Amino acid sequence: MKLAKFDSLVSLSRLRLVQFLMGVLFLYLLFISFEIPLVFKTTSAGFYTDALPRPLLLESEEDFTDKSAPARPTDDPELVRLAGSRTPPRRMWEYKEVSGLLFNESSFDSNDSKDEFSVLHKTARHAFVVGKKLWDDLQSPQNKSDSEPERQNQKQNRTGSCPESISLSGSEFVNRSRVLVIPCGLTLGSHITVIGMPHWAHAEYDPKIAILKEGDESVMVTQFMMELQGLKTVEGEDPPRILHFNPRLKGDWSGKPVIEQNTCYRMQWGTALRCEGWKSRADEETVDGQVKCEKWIRDDDNGSEESKATWWLKRLIGRKNKVALDWPYPFAEGRLFVLTLSAGLEGYHVNVDGRHVTSFPYRTGFVLEDATGLSLKGDLDVHSVFAAALPTSHPSFAPQKHLERLSKWKAPPLPEGNVELFIGVLSAGNHFAERMAVRKSWVQHKLIKSSKVVARFFVALNGRKDINVELKKEAEYFGDIVIVPYMDNYDLVVLKTVAICEYGIRTVAAKYIMKCDDDTFVRVDPVIKEAKKLGDRSLYIGNMNYYHKPLRNGKWAVTYEEWPEEEYPPYANGPGYIVSSDIAQFIVDEFENHKLRLFKMEDVSMGMWVEKFNSSKAVEYQHSLKFCQFGCIEDYYTAHYQSPRQMLCMWDKLQKQGKPQCCNMR
Repeated sequence: MKLAKFDSLVSLSRLRLVQFLMGVLFLYLLFISFEIPLVFKTTSAGFYTDALPRPLLLESEEDFTDKSAPARPTDDPELVRLAGSRTPPRRMWEYKEVSGLLFNESSFDSNDSKDEFSVLHKTARHAFVVGKKLWDDLQSPQNKSDSEPERQNQKQNRTGSCPESISLSGSEFVNRSRVLVIPCGLTLGSHITVIGMPHWAHAEYDPKIAILKEGDESVMVTQFMMELQGLKTVEGEDPPRILHFNPRLKGDWSGKPVIEQNTCYRMQWGTALRCEGWKSRADEETVDGQVKCEKWIRDDDNGSEESKATWWLKRLIGRKNKVALDWPYPFAEGRLFVLTLSAGLEGYHVNVDGRHVTSFPYRTGFVLEDATGLSLKGDLDVHSVFAAALPTSHPSFAPQKHLERLSKWKAPPLPEGNVELFIGVLSAGNHFAERMAVRKSWVQHKLIKSSKVVARFFVALNGRKDINVELKKEAEYFGDIVIVPYMDNYDLVVLKTVAICEYGIRTVAAKYIMKCDDDTFVRVDPVIKEAKKLGDRSLYIGNMNYYHKPLRNGKWAVTYEEWPEEEYPPYANGPGYIVSSDIAQFIVDEFENHKLRLFKMEDVSMGMWVEKFNSSKAVEYQHSLKFCQFGCIEDYYTAHYQSPRQMLCMWDKLQKQGKPQCCNMR
């Protein structure tokens, strides 16, 4: 009886529990039925709005906890007007491979023949006209449809354009502007033979070569230069000298015949190796077992390297004396010579008339296959040039080999909110290797990979269609190139800087905009920390130059028509500097209103623009030597003139050792 009563109570409890759960389920379904329409309405109306901006947190420094950069308030009515006229920023997730700056012929009409900058403006106008044609040709459907046959033709041309040997007579060499083109560069074992005759010495009055004091007679000079050169980059920029071999028979500052060798990268010379007639020290490193400098007879050498007493002492103890042959300087005026330049495992070797004269070790950043031309200039008659044992396949500087198409090198998508720092990197169309080195090194920083700092390359169009085709493919794949649609010219680099400012304020809405070159290594953490020290003030940070005067003579001469003033305004060196967003906005507005004064020196131009901005609103100038102009220093913020191999070396050291270290091994 008790058991039956207990079972009935349990059944009643279960029934009540089931009823309670059903009631909860009913209320839940009722709640959902009211909530779903509201969710859909909210999503469709505002999912892509900026009503709830994503906070921007920087991970590198503990004090980097600010939100995304807001627009700066200003009391200046002119700046308020300029800020109000801004073009609305693009959606942050869009990637544009072409600069959004308004480039057209009329951009430079207002300056035509009215001031000292008219020549540069005409050059810019012409560059845009040519660039538009190049870009339209690149975009045309016909160009895309013909791409496959073109690739086949290029493949055939590459196969047939790599001869194993090349031979030119003296007249043929002169007719080719004294340059022997080596289409596919050199390889291990390649050698070039030159038969020539130095001129007799002549009186020299050129101040670049001979500095004469009043009353001095002219200096007698005879010298020539043999150079292995790389591909030319952009118009106005000299090709890299992979090897500069300069015998100075007469006219060297020492008054003795010498041989000087060097390299030149981005128009910056390395440390020269001078052979002055003394044999290299026994403790000095060799090149493939050969000394860097052999000995030759000097007029200040007594012909004996040991005293007579030492000679007699060695004879008494029975030690044999080495027989030393004395050779004269390998080149003589009016005398025929046969010079052979060969590529070894560790460096270049030069033999003259069958005798080893000098060896020059390879320098980091220069490889054999980059040597695509041999130039001979100076006081020399060339009888013939012969190159043999050349590579028969296309060299590894081909774009497709430099551009490792791996997804990890792709640029991350642009963030939906503003960014703290935008870095614009100036580059040239055929600098494939330099861009890949940047992608593999400092652009791998966690702030850039997380899109909290954004970096983009700014490249103009090249005169060669094949380079533009490869550039467009590169831009589409990596998503980190902004093409500035004008024909590249060394004097018009300043236009890329304007494009960087435009992209920095309109596409990424950055608080700070940094400009650097593709051979500049950037330490992102200290750079952004340096900018944040000044807060929300208008700022201009870099390696500042004050009271610099224009050079009126020499290769870098600036005429009075180009720059009439006696001094430049304060300006930061071009390899790396930072400006605040309000200055960048001012520059873009001035350009689009045809009021921006252009100058061929990009860094001076920025100083000029900041000075004009400073007249209406105070600018904080910040100088730091750690933004290196030449090479690399300890605890650098930026390091300049770094070859692709040095970039990778510096990044490797930064990752493994946690502190900045230079790789000075060019």
